[in-house]
Amino acid sequence: MQATEKRKKTNKNKKYMLVRYSKMNMLGLFEHHENRLPKQPTSVVVKTGRGLELGHLVGGLASYKDGNFRLSASQMAEYYENDENQNFEKLGEFVRFGNKEDANEQRHLEQISREEIKVCEDYVRELGLEMKIVDAEHIFGGERIVYYFMADGRGDFRTLVRKLASEYQTRIEMRQIGARDEAQILGDYETCGQQCCCQRFLQALKPVSMRMAKVQKATLDPGKISGYCGRLKCCLRYEDQTYTELKKNLPNKRTCVRTEYGEGRVVDSQIITQLVVVDHGDGKRVAVSVDEIEILPNKRNCRQKPKNGDNNGNNAKANGNSNGAANNANKNNTRNNNGDRKAGKAKNKNGNKANSGR
Repeated sequence: MQATEKRKKTNKNKKYMLVRYSKMNMLGLFEHHENRLPKQPTSVVVKTGRGLELGHLVGGLASYKDGNFRLSASQMAEYYENDENQNFEKLGEFVRFGNKEDANEQRHLEQISREEIKVCEDYVRELGLEMKIVDAEHIFGGERIVYYFMADGRGDFRTLVRKLASEYQTRIEMRQIGARDEAQILGDYETCGQQCCCQRFLQALKPVSMRMAKVQKATLDPGKISGYCGRLKCCLRYEDQTYTELKKNLPNKRTCVRTEYGEGRVVDSQIITQLVVVDHGDGKRVAVSVDEIEILPNKRNCRQKPKNGDNNGNNAKANGNSNGAANNANKNNTRNNNGDRKAGKAKNKNGNKANSGR
């Protein structure tokens, strides 16, 4: 019992910091024993399953209490809307804070990685492999080199890995990525003037559909709604939930409604302003707030006449009936006249026949 209580106390007293590392902007909690954490953005050296890596501390001073990050792993996953493939478990240990020498070493490794990409591309052409080398990441501690590549389907890259391993005498990891991951590594700034969201803060690159663009009534021009990766922009997801919830408050098109101007049908709506455009059937369209309309049963026929114009409508009907009766009378008169004319012609023909007989 005493041993279990001691374990609980030691686990409770552990302190963790949130660190972002790797070119794929991975996040993880790392155990540390520091009494104080710096107030300004700081680089840190951490030990992960891949080896020693250089990252930077995430969260301001308010995010930590007594040197421990406030949010739990589940709270962080919910905040970043993470997917099932990513977690915020305790990934490793904090080694030390970064310094100028570490920054210089990191820049040196980035220069070396460019040469490593060229060597890998030469081997790809030599072996006739159908793949595109996007980038290479030389781990800070030198434990491995990670190659990010794109390819259609899966292939056998074991020969390539053996050649690279013998070339650099270290472990080689080949990681296949998609178009969005490529933008996360190589992208810089988007048309909005901001750095690509996938580079700056997005943790999980979830799919974006054309329905989101249609609901937000954004332009459907692919050149304007596509990002650096050639896919639909991730920012279309940001307001999709709000648009979807607000759209539920609005009636569908051709729905019969009653407003202060009378009955009519819905012809259009505006999601953000929550306005409904109603056609009253007399060429008059009015934009009314959704709170000021009454939805009528679907089976009911809309009169589509304003209340103030009911008398005018009745007069118009009466005039229409009288005009219709007059038209019918005129038609009957024309029929009678035509009949008389035909009868007259028949008599004349008979008379002519009789005279010719004589």
